[in-house]
Amino acid sequence: MGSWNDFNDAKSNINLIPKGTLVKVRLTIRPGGFDDPSQGWTGGYATRGSTGAVYLNGEFTVLEGQYARRKIFTLIGLYSPKGPDWGNMGRSLVRGILNSARGISDKDMSPEAQAARRIGGFADLDGIEFVARIDVGTDANGDDKNEIRSAVTPDHKDYAQIMGAVPPAQPPLSQGTQSPQGSQPQQSPQAPSATGRPSWAQ
Repeated sequence: MGSWNDFNDAKSNINLIPKGTLVKVRLTIRPGGFDDPSQGWTGGYATRGSTGAVYLNGEFTVLEGQYARRKIFTLIGLYSPKGPDWGNMGRSLVRGILNSARGISDKDMSPEAQAARRIGGFADLDGIEFVARIDVGTDANGDDKNEIRSAVTPDHKDYAQIMGAVPPAQPPLSQGTQSPQGSQPQQSPQAPSATGRPSWAQ
């Protein structure tokens, strides 16, 4: 038990979001100015570190709920000189983000789902909103910090409630899951097919 007039040995209150919490987030990529057109890395979004590793510097802002406006910083690996593992983890995370944002089951291998997992460039990821599962890792000083290592897809029972809208690939739900700002025509289940552009493509 520490002294009540010297708080130097008191534990820091890191105030972490508990591991496993599901939250809706928006990804903002903090540009690093590194491009490699041969890899499809354009627009200045990628960052090249001092070790030669290349990554997207992700800032994930929680949009709703008790942790709203909290920011979580996570690197999305693109390349590591040590081997393919980091880049593969980054590709896996982006696949999950696209599945979550665009309402695609991870098991869906239809041509539409495969098209939804393609991007024109990193600009398509900047500003994307999806459901994330919070994890806890360590920072450079060895202190605990929140991270995002996986996204939650429509296969999860809580996805529709957290996402706050009926995802394009799912049938409309009856209990108030439609987007609060959606007007009557937008809530029509025929709207995406009539325009040929689902909501994630707009």
